[in-house]
Amino acid sequence: MDRDFQNAHDRNFDGGYRRQTGKNYGSSMVQWMRNREPRYKGTSKIEMERPSQSYIADMLPPIAKPHKPADAIPAKHLHSSLNKARHAVNVVKWTPEGRRLLTGSYSGEFTLWNGTAFNFETIMQAHDVAIRTAVYSHNEDWLISACNDGVIKYWQPNFNNVKAIQGHDDHPIRGMAFSPNDTKFVTASDDATLKIFDFAGGVEESTLTGHNWDAKSVDWHPSKGLLVSGSKDHQVKLWDPRTGRCLTTLHGHKNTLTRTLFEPLRGQLLATCGRDSVARIFDLRMMRDICLIRGHEKEVSTLTWHPFHTCLLSTGGNDGSIFHYLLNEPNTPPNTSTSIPPYDSADPVNAPAQTVYPAHRVQHAHDAPVWSLDWHPLGHILASGSNDRVTRFWTRARPGETDCFNDRWHIGEAAAESQGTWQKRAGGFSNREEEEQEMEDEANGLIDQTMPSKQSILPGLPGLTQPSSFNDGTSVGGAQKPLPPSGDFSFPPPIPPPGGIPGFDPERFAELLASGKLPPPPPLGAHGQGPPPLPPNFDFSKFPPGMIPPGFPPVGVIPPPMPPSALVNGLLGLGPGESGGGGGAGSVRRRGPLPSQQESLREEQKRGKYRPVR
Repeated sequence: MDRDFQNAHDRNFDGGYRRQTGKNYGSSMVQWMRNREPRYKGTSKIEMERPSQSYIADMLPPIAKPHKPADAIPAKHLHSSLNKARHAVNVVKWTPEGRRLLTGSYSGEFTLWNGTAFNFETIMQAHDVAIRTAVYSHNEDWLISACNDGVIKYWQPNFNNVKAIQGHDDHPIRGMAFSPNDTKFVTASDDATLKIFDFAGGVEESTLTGHNWDAKSVDWHPSKGLLVSGSKDHQVKLWDPRTGRCLTTLHGHKNTLTRTLFEPLRGQLLATCGRDSVARIFDLRMMRDICLIRGHEKEVSTLTWHPFHTCLLSTGGNDGSIFHYLLNEPNTPPNTSTSIPPYDSADPVNAPAQTVYPAHRVQHAHDAPVWSLDWHPLGHILASGSNDRVTRFWTRARPGETDCFNDRWHIGEAAAESQGTWQKRAGGFSNREEEEQEMEDEANGLIDQTMPSKQSILPGLPGLTQPSSFNDGTSVGGAQKPLPPSGDFSFPPPIPPPGGIPGFDPERFAELLASGKLPPPPPLGAHGQGPPPLPPNFDFSKFPPGMIPPGFPPVGVIPPPMPPSALVNGLLGLGPGESGGGGGAGSVRRRGPLPSQQESLREEQKRGKYRPVR
C-alpha cells in the first residue's frame, strides 16, 4: 500500500524519466484480505517484513498490525502541494473514501487534491472569508464547514452547497463536531459559547455557557452523549448535551487550549493541547491526566489520533514541527529520570502523570505553524496544512529505506545541503524537486486553478451586477478593480447608432485629421453638457488674474484636437490602454489557461516520456 510508482529503476536516476510519487495501497490490501487469518488461529501466513527492498511488495496496511503502532509512524515526506494563489491552509480533511484530500484556506476556498498522485483536481470559493473548521458526518453523506463570519454551510459529497445558516453572530467558529447518530452537531466560537444545532432543520437547540473566554475547540464523544471543549481561559470542560450542564472541569494547562479530541476507537482517552508547549492525555474513567506529552519547544497548535492505533498520537507545533508519540513507550531521553504510568503505581488516583517524549520527530516539516493534521482512512498517509501555504503528505518508510531520515525535513536545509541530500538554488524555488512537482501538479490537474469571479454590485444601483470589464481574471476571485465612489459615478457616453453620427463624414474627418486643419470643437452647452455658451460682448479681461470660470480655456488658447484613440476609448467608455479584461495599469496580470490535457499527453507521448494508452 505504500509502494511508490517509479518510472526509473534507480532512485537517483536523473535522466529523461522522473520518479512519480504515488501510493498504490490496493495490491497490499488485497494481499492482506486474501491471506489474513482470524486472531484465534494465531499468526498470519504472510512473511514478516525485513529491512530489505525486496519486501516492499509484502508491506501490510496498518490495520493488519494492531499491535505494532511503530510501523505506522509517517517518517517519510511524500509530496508538497501548492495552489497558484497561495493562502494559509487552515483545514485539511480526507474525504470518507480516501480518494481525495480537501483543504480549506484563509481565502475561503476549498481545494481538492488527488489522494494517490497528490496533484490538483479542482478549486471552489466556499466561503467569503477564512475557513476555520470542517467535519464530515459519520454516515459520510454530509460535510459542514464554518468560517470567520460565523456562517455554517452544508455540503453534499459532490460539494453542492444546499444550505447556509448563521451560527454565531460575527464571531469566528473554531470547532465543530457531529453527534454519533448525525442528528445534531455542536459548534465552538469566540463568543465563549457552545451551540447545539439540529442538523435536519438547521435550527439552534441550546446554548452552553460556562467558559470565561473564547471557546477554541469542541468534540463529541464517538459513542456517548458527552461533549468536551477547550477555551482561552485554560480550562477543559465536559458537558451533557441533553441538559447543557457542565459535568466537570479539567485543569492542568497553563495557557490557551488549541485542540481537544476524544480517542475515536474506544473513547476512553481524551487528548488536549495548548499554547503552554505541552499536550495532555486524560483518562475519562479516572477523570485525571495520565500522560504528559513533552518535546515541543513552542506552542502545540494541533493534534490527531491514528484511526487504528489507540496509542499513536501526532502533534503539530507553532514552529512547523510534527512529532509522533507512542503512549505505551515513554522514549525518555538520556540523563532523564523515567516515570511510570499511574496504572502501575500504588496510588493511581494521586500518582503523577507519566511523561512521554516523541518516538519520532520531523523538526522541519513546515516553515510556519501547523494548523491541521488528518490521517487517511486507511491510516497510511498523514496530511498536514500550515500557515506557510503548503499542504504536505507523509507516510511510513519502506523496508530498507534510510535516506528519508536525513532529508531537509528532519535535519534542516543547511545540514541536508552539506550531506548532499538537498540542493539549494537561488531564485523563486529553493528546491528543484518542489518546482518540478508544482509543474507536474498543474499538468496533471483536471482543470485550471482559476476561480470564477465574484458578482459585485454597482454602487447605488441594487440588482445591477458589475460589468465583466472589471474582472481581473485571477484565481482568487475576490480582487477587483476599484469602482468610483457612488457620489462621483457617471456613465460613459452612449455608443453611436449603427448608422453613424448624423452629419458626420468619415472621409472628410480623415483628411482634416491628416492635414492638421481640424477646426476647434463647437461650443458646448447643448442638452446640458459642459458649460453654457458665452453671452455676446463677453470680456474675459474684467476677471481678476486666475479667476477664469471653471471649464473655460484661457484667453486665446484653442483646445487641441481629440486624438482618434481618445475618441474611440471615450465612445466605448474605456480608459487609455484598457480592455475588457482589466489589463490596464495597476490591474492584476491575467493568467492564461492551462493547455488541454489530451493535447499535452499526446505531445509527451511523441517525445517518448509516457507509454501509449493500452
